[in-house]
Amino acid sequence: MANPNQEIKYTKLFINNEFVDSVSKKTFETLNPANGKKLADISEGFKEDVDIAVEAAKKAFKRGSEWRNTTAAQRADLMLKLADLIKRDIDILANLESLDNGKPFESAKGDMYFCTMLLRYYAGYADKAHGRTIPTEPNMFSYVRKEPIGVCGQIIPWNYPALMVVFKLAPVLATGCVTILKPAEQTPLTALYIAALTKEAGIPAGVINVITGFGPTAGAAISTHKDIRKVAFTGSTEIGKLIMEAAAKSNLKKVSLELGGKSPLVVFDDVNLDEVVPLAQEAIFTNSGQICCGGSRTFVQEGIYDEFVKRTVEHAKKRKVGCPFDSNTQQGPQVDQVTFDKILTYIEYGKKDGAKLEFGGKRWGDEGFFVEPTVFSNVTDDMRIAQDEIFGPVQSIIKFKTLDEVIERANNTEYGLAAGIFTKNLNNAITFANSVEAGTVWINCYNATAVTSPFGGYKLSGIGRELGEEGINLYMETKSVSINLAANV
Repeated sequence: MANPNQEIKYTKLFINNEFVDSVSKKTFETLNPANGKKLADISEGFKEDVDIAVEAAKKAFKRGSEWRNTTAAQRADLMLKLADLIKRDIDILANLESLDNGKPFESAKGDMYFCTMLLRYYAGYADKAHGRTIPTEPNMFSYVRKEPIGVCGQIIPWNYPALMVVFKLAPVLATGCVTILKPAEQTPLTALYIAALTKEAGIPAGVINVITGFGPTAGAAISTHKDIRKVAFTGSTEIGKLIMEAAAKSNLKKVSLELGGKSPLVVFDDVNLDEVVPLAQEAIFTNSGQICCGGSRTFVQEGIYDEFVKRTVEHAKKRKVGCPFDSNTQQGPQVDQVTFDKILTYIEYGKKDGAKLEFGGKRWGDEGFFVEPTVFSNVTDDMRIAQDEIFGPVQSIIKFKTLDEVIERANNTEYGLAAGIFTKNLNNAITFANSVEAGTVWINCYNATAVTSPFGGYKLSGIGRELGEEGINLYMETKSVSINLAANV
């Protein structure tokens, strides 16, 4: 049940299965983006706290430890217990997410269901990350082992806080790794609550550690720590580059990055506009536009362009913006003042660069960080709103003529996270899917992410893939072993 007065129980660092103050005793505020008011004071972690968490993780991963002696089947059981606990507390977690992030309660609840699905999926993989035997020479027996990397660092964003926690923790638990996870400073509440649930589920001390704090301090300490063997980051391309640099300069730790996007969504003139207009708009407006794979470049074929724009504006006018705990709300606030200001700045760029503002473009309401659903037409590829990741509810509608043309224009970006196409023509759909430079392509749907399908990007949108079997491989080392069967030693 939606409850805007949900109790906030956990505000401290989670290290070695205990909630503790940071060494410095410093705290920072986490705010409710719907009104800008303080929700809680959160312990602020620094390098010293990361060091303590790493020692706890190293102890948990030490050969002969409880965690290292846990079988794959037992790890799967622990993951299923954690999924059950998230399901049990789904309303609490959704309330905390809506308070801290601003997303509508029902959307937050949907995220929690996805968390349980993800844990159950990877629980099934815990005893299937196995090696193989290899034919080599006569009298030789060779095999390959898959082994956990060990101590990991994981840094997650604020747009899908709980979901990103589980994106990262599930493969760690399935493979037998240990981790130090840093949630975004804007949205720490659900990460801390899930940390408490990992202890309740019976996951041993030191396996999961959560350090709340800021990127330049806690995040940098994770990225540069020489005892962390792998770092996973979801967030902006700018920060991803810094993390990769830090990983290289410290101990050449393995890196996986899921970064920004400027994804094309192509609409051909053979579609049913009654169906496609709402889907194309939701592709970018979902989660208040705060989605890395959002369809932020809406390419529409010239024959239906004017009608598409007209219907899109009509649809945007009906979109319900407001309190995350109102069951009718479709769009909540942006996460913070910085994000709010950036979006309004880009809306001004759009107007200055010659795009036509069809609807929205202003603050919604008189408190919090709400932005009106915004629609631009007459957008061209060289405009800043068509090139840069805005991360807000801004739909840019761009005209195109032919398939070959739109493929070239869709690929004319530094990003390559996702892409989509709406058409009845199967040849056009498959040609586009095979030609577009993107890690995920959706045909006649959008944002149809599944736990079973790998997710990640080309070019500046990242390195590596999460979800699916590929997500397991990010946390495994490959070891070759050869035995001389004829040896007399």
